[in-house]
Amino acid sequence: MGVSNNVTAVVNFIALLCSIPIIAAGIWLASKPDNECIHSIRWPVVLLGVLILVVSLTGFVGAYWNKGGLLAFYLFCMAILIALLLILLVFAFIVTRRDGSYSVPGRAYREYRLDGFSDWLRDHVTNSGNWQKIRTCLSESDVCSRLTQNYLSADQFFMAHISPLQARCCKPPTVCGYNYVNPTLWLNPVNPTGDPDCYLWNNDQSQLCYNCDSCKAGLLGNLREEWRKANVILIVAVVVLIWVYLIACSAFKNAQTEDLFRRYKRGWV
Repeated sequence: MGVSNNVTAVVNFIALLCSIPIIAAGIWLASKPDNECIHSIRWPVVLLGVLILVVSLTGFVGAYWNKGGLLAFYLFCMAILIALLLILLVFAFIVTRRDGSYSVPGRAYREYRLDGFSDWLRDHVTNSGNWQKIRTCLSESDVCSRLTQNYLSADQFFMAHISPLQARCCKPPTVCGYNYVNPTLWLNPVNPTGDPDCYLWNNDQSQLCYNCDSCKAGLLGNLREEWRKANVILIVAVVVLIWVYLIACSAFKNAQTEDLFRRYKRGWV
């Protein structure tokens, strides 16, 4: 029984370590400018990571001090958390599967169309009820102001790999034919009817293209890229957690069997 408990304690410690990259991935996502402006999706990954940390610690204590009740509680809670993490991964993969980006001749960065993303993202992130708050948050951030500090010439800017958010919120659509002055100042469009957003562009630094559909598309492009990167870490973590959970279940079952056998030998049953 002691051997089984030691095995359970070790695998719970591994599960505890797995919670660290999950929490780190969640904090990384939450710290991004776009996620800072979308409060509803900032903290799910961090919360799941913290819960896995607490539950793993409970299982470790239960195994180390031979507390069967704590171990049973750990197995029950960990099964729920792994299921929730799997649901989050599948959901994130589905809603970020479609990519609304397209290449622009003479530009290193890509631009984005709003209708190229999933319906759920469009409806729940950029609907009229949410966008006004998001738009205000973006305009108060340094997402666009950083561009004027980093890129001094037009050629340097056009060959830059800027983020989807910067490519669509901080500048007018390329099809409009605006003339470059600096990354957030554009004048005299030669094709103002090329896109409805051409008329919405404003050189006021608090306006820019924050009212444009293309800005909404850039926000979704940012979200997609960031969640795709975070998913790699989460997939590795959930695979290890499932492996650890199966070992813990087997060790707990062996410990229970050994305990019954020991009690039987002593004549208790």
